[in-house]
Amino acid sequence: MQVISGKIEKKKKVVLYGPEGIGKSSIASQFPKPLFIDTEGSTTELTIDRLQKPSSWTMLYQQIDWAMTQVGVYETLVIDTIDWAEMFCIEAICSQHNKKGIEDFGYGNGYVYVKEEFGRFLNKLSDVIDAGLNVVLTAHAQIRKFEQPDEIGAYDRYELKLGKKTSSQTAPLVKEWADMLLFMNYKTYSVSTDDKAKKNKAQGGVRTFFATHHPAWDAKNRHGLPDEFPMDYSHIAHIFQSNNQAPPIQQPDPVQQKLSPNVPPSNATPSPTVEQQQPPQQVTEPSVQNEEPNQLDPSIKPALRDLMQQAGVSEEEIQIVVSNKGYYPIDTPIVNYDPSFVDGVLIAAWQQVYKMIEEFRANISFK
Repeated sequence: MQVISGKIEKKKKVVLYGPEGIGKSSIASQFPKPLFIDTEGSTTELTIDRLQKPSSWTMLYQQIDWAMTQVGVYETLVIDTIDWAEMFCIEAICSQHNKKGIEDFGYGNGYVYVKEEFGRFLNKLSDVIDAGLNVVLTAHAQIRKFEQPDEIGAYDRYELKLGKKTSSQTAPLVKEWADMLLFMNYKTYSVSTDDKAKKNKAQGGVRTFFATHHPAWDAKNRHGLPDEFPMDYSHIAHIFQSNNQAPPIQQPDPVQQKLSPNVPPSNATPSPTVEQQQPPQQVTEPSVQNEEPNQLDPSIKPALRDLMQQAGVSEEEIQIVVSNKGYYPIDTPIVNYDPSFVDGVLIAAWQQVYKMIEEFRANISFK
């Protein structure tokens, strides 16, 4: 048995949540070399590197897999927001079981499926951490009634906007997974009473980070942060400096320098920009095999069309593997497939479908 003593330097698992418009995406964009997966398409006004907005749970997984290959080019993977990602998860679970909604499972079974799938998703993000990227999840906040077992009466508190029902268990999973859970809100300094209108008015409005647990919100950190501090990234930047080591830089070859004295070494600049390291087109379309794949029928469901475009899969290849499995005749257009088949098989089991397409391509090449 091996005993490991002392601190272990690892990338960080961060969750930022707060009301809409508070600045979650702006703060996340200040983390070291971030790459965004914008699940809700709300980062258009930010100057950041982002992947194409995912249209399915499967596509989100593919983007995460690609991000893991970009360690060194990027240092932080941002999923903005995780509550929109949860909707993809629910949609995938319903498609796999041919249900119209999560409530159709009955007896809360649907939420159990979502919890299990979301747990696997968080395990995937832990793999991202092990690969060498920080992971930042942003989320909206919602106000819920909360009643402690040892207290009389209920009160309002802010929680992650994950799951609309109390039987949903995705929010606790995310809070347990995170190293740092920061609540972002407007600081209310005082409440005054209007004698004429007989109403209370809140005064103040400074954007603030809350880093420790409070009856009115969930928060935690393992870095000795104060209970609250101004909403400025500089207050947490030091946490990411110690684990922010760049990959080893290859030393220039002195012989090559003598042969080509006018060519600067590859490490002439200590911190090359993202644009210098990675072409922009590889960011927006990470898995595309051909720059311009076969033109796809615009009537194909967008979630399936996105997966086909990313992998450079043609309609004919889908029709061939579907026909080989005996689902539809080979000449049946994809737009005529049953929607439940598209959702539950082609999209939900895309990895298996694509593997069959690769096997078909290999056989054609061999012949």
